[in-house]
Amino acid sequence: MIGILQISLCIDSTIANALSVIDSGAVKIALVVDTDNKLLGTLSDGDIRRGLLRKKLLNETIEDVYFKNPITAKKGCSKEDLLHLCLVNGIAQVPIVDEDRKVIDLFIIDDGLQKKQHENHVVLMVGGLGTRLRPLTENTPKPMLKVGGKPILETIVKRFVEDGFTNITMCLGYKSNVIQDYFRDGSGFGANIDYIVEEKRMGTAGALTLLEKRLDNPFFVMNGDLLTDINFEKMLDFHVEHNSKATMCVREYDIEVPYGVVNVANENITSIIEKPIHSFFVNSGIYLLEPDCIDLIPDNKFYDMPTLFEELIAAKEKIISFPLQEYWLDIGRIADYERANVEYFSVFKA
Repeated sequence: MIGILQISLCIDSTIANALSVIDSGAVKIALVVDTDNKLLGTLSDGDIRRGLLRKKLLNETIEDVYFKNPITAKKGCSKEDLLHLCLVNGIAQVPIVDEDRKVIDLFIIDDGLQKKQHENHVVLMVGGLGTRLRPLTENTPKPMLKVGGKPILETIVKRFVEDGFTNITMCLGYKSNVIQDYFRDGSGFGANIDYIVEEKRMGTAGALTLLEKRLDNPFFVMNGDLLTDINFEKMLDFHVEHNSKATMCVREYDIEVPYGVVNVANENITSIIEKPIHSFFVNSGIYLLEPDCIDLIPDNKFYDMPTLFEELIAAKEKIISFPLQEYWLDIGRIADYERANVEYFSVFKA
């Protein structure tokens, strides 16, 4: 049981505030209450992501985003009954309310019961040359550059293992021996790691045709030069919930026009917008694919992940985006590398 004050929201709270409350509360959920502390509903990370995909803005209220019919328990319910309620309904938290529906507490299923190991495979693309990071990559492959005192790739592996994904394949290219000598079979990092060594550059999807055996479950593909604290379990749940063929993790990217934009119809000025900001979703280099997606990839050819998604779109398959709100940094330039070392310990555990 925990106190509920720090995870309570009013109905006119903004989505941005809700994200902050959910992150700081560390229980993956917020409670939406009225002025009398009566439960109106719950708000999860997944609820917010679905709202963002409907083009909700961070400064909008949560009124149309939160879940209005959560499962609850009455005051005095035993721990055994609460646990049973969680397991039967496949949920991790249950608000406890009194006869007036005022929130008393929040029951959270024990982490030990909640934690599970996933069979889903992880494929890490770590064969790039790191040209823009030279001279740092003259003798070291980019994923092995140290950020926070350890290789970038070690932080990636650690994050997957923490979320229960331990079956990892690394697709290697440039200075492959450095990576293999460091990780070996992965047992020292709590993982089972094997390797594919590309004889020529295969792109961010081409190497998937080199996997030794057919995969049975949705699998992750991730670029090996990213730092992020994304919750991979949530991404998998989102993929499965939407019955998606392929899911691309996206993040919002804003571009500000540094001038006043003048809208013109014929010769007439219709409006002037001062330094407008345009927002886009951009590819963040993290994907979830169904195993049969590999059938679309040509053998022994350079083939990038965006091309695969374009083919899936053309085939009218269901492909979705998973909006990323967590920390994310693509370490592609010297300035990114320096920034990563400054920010690392404010995001990741030592």
